[in-house]
Amino acid sequence: MGVGGGVGEAAAVSAAEEAGKDGEGPGRGWRVKVRLRRVVGVLGVLVAAAVWVGMHCSIRRTAISKAEEGLVSMCEERARMLQDQFAVSVNHVHALAILVATFHYEKHPPALDQDTFADYAARTSFERPLLSGVAYALRVVHADRESFERQQGWIIKTMKHEPSPVQDEYAPVIYSQETVSYIEGLDMMSGEEDRENILRSRASGKAVLTRPFRLMSNHLGVVLTFPVYLDDLTADAKEEDRVKATAGYLGGAFDVESLVENLLRQLAGNQELVVNVYDVTNNSNPLLMYGSEVPLGNPSPSHICMLDFGDPCRKHHMICRYRNKPHVPWSAITPSSCVFVILMLLEYIIYAAWSRYDNVKEDYRKMEELKKQAEAADVAKSQFLATVSHEIRTPMNGVLDLKSTQRDYAQTAQVCGKALISLINEVLDRAKIEAGKLDLESVPFDLRSILDDVISLFSSKSREKGIELAVYVSERVPEILLGDPGRFRQIITNLVGNSIKFTEQGHIFVQVHLADHSNLATEAKVEPVANGMNGHKNETTAVATSVSCNTLSGFEAADSRNNWENFKLLLSYEKNEMPYESVSDKVTLVVSVEDTGIGIPLDAQGKVFTPFMQADSSTSRTYGGTGIGLSISKCLVEIMGGQINFVSRPHVGSTFTFTAVLQRCDRSAVSDSKPVMLHPLPSSFKGLSALLVDRRPVRATVTKYHLQRLGITSEVVATIELALGAFSGRNGHSLASRKLPCMLLIENDSWSSKVDVPLRSSLLEMKQNGQTPVLPKIVLTAAESDKLKGNYAVDSVITKPLKASTLAACLFQALGITQTQLSHEKQDSSGSLRGLLLGRNILVVDDNKVNLRVAAGTLKKFGAKVECVESGKDALALLQIPYKFDLCLMDIQMPEMDGFEATRHIRAMEAKANGEADTGDDSEVDRATRAGKWHLPVLAMTADVIQATHEECTKCGMDGYVTKPFEEKQLFQAVQKFLDPGMST
Repeated sequence: MGVGGGVGEAAAVSAAEEAGKDGEGPGRGWRVKVRLRRVVGVLGVLVAAAVWVGMHCSIRRTAISKAEEGLVSMCEERARMLQDQFAVSVNHVHALAILVATFHYEKHPPALDQDTFADYAARTSFERPLLSGVAYALRVVHADRESFERQQGWIIKTMKHEPSPVQDEYAPVIYSQETVSYIEGLDMMSGEEDRENILRSRASGKAVLTRPFRLMSNHLGVVLTFPVYLDDLTADAKEEDRVKATAGYLGGAFDVESLVENLLRQLAGNQELVVNVYDVTNNSNPLLMYGSEVPLGNPSPSHICMLDFGDPCRKHHMICRYRNKPHVPWSAITPSSCVFVILMLLEYIIYAAWSRYDNVKEDYRKMEELKKQAEAADVAKSQFLATVSHEIRTPMNGVLDLKSTQRDYAQTAQVCGKALISLINEVLDRAKIEAGKLDLESVPFDLRSILDDVISLFSSKSREKGIELAVYVSERVPEILLGDPGRFRQIITNLVGNSIKFTEQGHIFVQVHLADHSNLATEAKVEPVANGMNGHKNETTAVATSVSCNTLSGFEAADSRNNWENFKLLLSYEKNEMPYESVSDKVTLVVSVEDTGIGIPLDAQGKVFTPFMQADSSTSRTYGGTGIGLSISKCLVEIMGGQINFVSRPHVGSTFTFTAVLQRCDRSAVSDSKPVMLHPLPSSFKGLSALLVDRRPVRATVTKYHLQRLGITSEVVATIELALGAFSGRNGHSLASRKLPCMLLIENDSWSSKVDVPLRSSLLEMKQNGQTPVLPKIVLTAAESDKLKGNYAVDSVITKPLKASTLAACLFQALGITQTQLSHEKQDSSGSLRGLLLGRNILVVDDNKVNLRVAAGTLKKFGAKVECVESGKDALALLQIPYKFDLCLMDIQMPEMDGFEATRHIRAMEAKANGEADTGDDSEVDRATRAGKWHLPVLAMTADVIQATHEECTKCGMDGYVTKPFEEKQLFQAVQKFLDPGMST
């Protein structure tokens, strides 16, 4: 105990220190990762903002560029249209100049006068919408001034309406449109700018423009001057020729503001643009022709278009700009903002995923640390359990393995030791179940033999209490099954043991059926009661009814479904249906354990399967127990793929039902698989028949089941009178079989002293009358055989509870059949083990002298030659090739060198010897060594039932193990495959 506790504590402390050391580095790394993640998150936000700014600026520049392109397009369009309309007006003025030249100078006398000119100009003014008026000025030299004035009847005046001073020539207006009639008679050359325009126009032969000035309409305008020649001149005429040919000048006033205003009104988008027209002949002082000089509130893109009005000496251009600064388009905000949001979401997702990954990784690291701590604690716990098991089982080995002469002196110690071993096994089983380390075997076994063993285990207790204990297995349940017989036996033993403990009268009935045919349910069922519990209002005063029920003992059962009608239905399935066949190798059994005990209180039924829980605090004091058996049984049933439940009625009884999934196994396949200890029944009774007298059909069916296992056919009658009638054939009674029964089995409650002598007399009379050739043997079935046999004239009394072996022994005695086969069967197990061990040299290695003495005594009992040593080193000294031992039984836990290390040394030595045998070196290995491969069977002797220990045995080279204390059956199975020549071949 101290060793196990010290090992567990040291392992736990070591694991905790290791976890503490390992935690410092990962903790710092975790904090660094958190800081790095935050820095990356900030950088991600900055990158997203930079992408947003870059994308916004790019889209905005694109939008502004498109706006500028639109401005250029609209400005160019307006400039082109303005030039076209101006050119059209100039062409009309040119046409009017040709008209004047034609009708004024080529006609004699002239066909054109003021009225005609004014009327024509007025009627064709729609062709010149941009001209406020036209007028014609005649070229008059100074020499012709007087004659001209006499002819016109007025004198030439200046622009200021004063008589024109003397000069070389004059240009008085002689024809004018009505709108500008106020200039008639005025000398156009009296103004400096007008004189300059007239001189330029006649020298170039083209239209010339003045600089902008205010017209009478208060609009800005220019004057267009066109020369009128007397003769047609060529395009390359010289200036002198043009001056000589000049007859006059046709001029018109252009309203530039109206021209531009009308043009903009015709075009779309006028409200968006601001248009200015300038005369830029003098770049330093541009003259505004249209528009406003007031600057715009917000600077906006502008575009300048050059204008060509036909005068090469004057320059004009148009400036266009947006009335308002272009707004930032939504396309520059929405996409960039969406991209920014998407980037932020992606960053958040990446950040969250990274954070989640780091958190999961950190959690995983912590779980790994906890796992290491848990594994260390589990190892410590396993070591503790192994040590406790070893330390307790070792002295138990010496206590339990007693000779027959010693059992009378140590009976009390033996019972206590068995109880202690049982408790230890239960605690260890519970620990293995909780740790998930409980594994099931898969070996062939005889289910009916296991149930017979369980019946034998509780037979004395049931006879003491006067309880009817019986078992019935359906014919359709296979004879050999594949599974874990030890765990199946443990479940049955637990349930039957509880029933024996809590039942004082009535019966305990174990049934096994196939799930396909059984109507036994594994679900809880509430039994209805008419008036309180079992007909009583007060549960504490309720008692079983005295009315006889059709059950095994006549007492009422808790589950109403376990009645004779349902039982008879199951029997009909066995008789009428075809042999059961299934595609699957699996067999699902339904096992029920029915008792007529005290039952389970209603308030305690919910915690029946809870570990260490009992119905009430008085239960453990009255009946004993730890309350762990049912919880272990439930876990074992679930591991076997089944379910367990119960029906219980206080003061009536309980019925526990569970299912288990096993596998079929043919008897022919048993020898080829793992060896199995079978209990064959004698075949001496085959062909015999019997007549049963039993008023309870359930109990009679159980008796028939055991007779049938021995090969005896039987029929059932309710009373002895009916039995006599069946023998004699009276009253319509006759046996179904032609062969008369050789025995009459009578249940104890159907027998009395009153029928003893009359029955004998009736049978003798029937023999004398020839109704029966041989008197049948009279056999009673009762709990006390010796007392009944001494009081009544019967041939034999079968002691209950019934099982096949007990029934066979009694019938051998009653019928006088030779017991050769029986003796052989009794000695089968011991004889087989003796046959295996007789003359064998066996080495036993154990540091405990008690264990050495017990093991040596057990092996010598079966004829083995035993040599004992107390350490692994001593064993290695004796185990030298060639071996003189046939088998080695080695303890695991020993000082200096344990069993694992010793076995590894043995296997290494064998490997070296076998390798040298292969090389054929006669100097090292003799011929006997080369004859075969050396391998000494080594079996571990252990009190440790931990699965990890068994795995370690296999890993180090051991061939198997036997548990302490020794059991004959397990020892036989362990050594059979090594010492039995048939098994080895």
